[in-house]
Amino acid sequence: MSDILNAIIMGIVEGLTEFLPVSSTGHMILTAHLLGFEGDRAKTFEVVVQLGAVLAVLVLYWRRFLGFLDVRPGFMKRPGINVVHVALAMIPAVVIGLLFRDQIKAFLFGPNPVLYSLVAGGVLMIVAEKARVRVTSETMDDITYKQALGIGLFQCLALWPGFSRSGSTMSGGMLLGTSQKAAAEFTFIVSVPMMFAASGYDLYKSREFLTMADLPLFLIGLAASFIVGMLAIVTFLNAIKKLKLSYFAYYRFALAAIFFIILYL
Repeated sequence: MSDILNAIIMGIVEGLTEFLPVSSTGHMILTAHLLGFEGDRAKTFEVVVQLGAVLAVLVLYWRRFLGFLDVRPGFMKRPGINVVHVALAMIPAVVIGLLFRDQIKAFLFGPNPVLYSLVAGGVLMIVAEKARVRVTSETMDDITYKQALGIGLFQCLALWPGFSRSGSTMSGGMLLGTSQKAAAEFTFIVSVPMMFAASGYDLYKSREFLTMADLPLFLIGLAASFIVGMLAIVTFLNAIKKLKLSYFAYYRFALAAIFFIILYL
């Protein structure tokens, strides 16, 4: 029963935080530490449960993803982002992630590095908000190839657990001239192939820890993440014009302080 409860809690945490600029990985690492749900089995579970949040994006944006399969000549397609935008945003993090995966896992996956990255990511979000760069891409479909590549470079920061994929890409997008909502939606789109690729690779590397006995546990966590993730995305997009990045930055600072007290004092 304790494992099932852990799966539900972890699934809810993943679904709530994956698409908010607060770092789902950081929250998962800290939550797992508090629950005592650690080890190779737990790490494999964390990979699986992320797929639930990814599926939520796929369901909500299925028309957009179908549009990427359109093979008609460019002049016959609707204007807007396409697979080239997504590829440009993916390439930097994919390359660096593959080259330094072992070092990242060895040195950055732990409560202490997460606390530092929560603060560093919060500082970046405040800088992006205070910079007040002129918006040249009001909607996601206005994003240029150059902005997509720039957002991809900022996404590399998210390889440090606790920094947050959405936090780094939204901040990067705003510093490059996109609106906050455009950057957020583009982040959701890019997260699907990124996380499928990363999770698939991690699952392959962790295949020896996958057993049929753990299947119900993994499915419960995945379902919780999927349901909560859908609710979180819809709520976040509806509220994004009223929510400043600095609000999430202050939350990150408070969370880092609370966990520092819990873990070290």
